[in-house]
Amino acid sequence: MKLVSKFEAATLGTVELFGLRKVAFIAFAAAPRGSQEQRNAIASMHTIENELAKRKPTL
Repeated sequence: MKLVSKFEAATLGTVELFGLRKVAFIAFAAAPRGSQEQRNAIASMHTIENELAKRKPTL
């Protein structure tokens, strides 16, 4: 999985971020343990979670 940057996360909509978080989670689970792909996926999930936490909750 490609690493998601803070800038990229900030430009995406909330729905897109939730979808990308799902993709990152699946990539994390599918990658070999300790691989660079797994590290990229977990770093991307952290970036996405941080961006979602900054946003106001909406209904």
